Amino acid sequence: MKKMTWASELLRRSRFLKYVVVMAGGVALVGFVGDSSVWSHMRNKQKISELQSEIDLYRGEYERDMTKLRRLDSDPNAIVEIARERYFMKKEDEDIFVLSDDVPSTIIENDETTE
Repeated sequence: MKKMTWASELLRRSRFLKYVVVMAGGVALVGFVGDSSVWSHMRNKQKISELQSEIDLYRGEYERDMTKLRRLDSDPNAIVEIARERYFMKKEDEDIFVLSDDVPSTIIENDETTE
């Protein structure tokens, strides 16, 4: 009689277990597999936020460049200023000195002592 009770208990639990397995498989399928899964939605939202920040960056650059273009259209001295600053152009009667903050790549250290 004891074996019969054990077998009936196992049968009763296996009926419940198959529902648990099917539910876990369904959750895994919806959550992680396929193009419309929760996981892919989270990745897509992250990518959208990265692209939105990139769009904002480029919009800022666009506005800055448009401001420079408007200034070039309206101010004739702006062309001269850009030519002198960016391309080192000069008038005939002036000299240009380019100053650099670069550190020399090789520094000679003399640690020898003379006796």
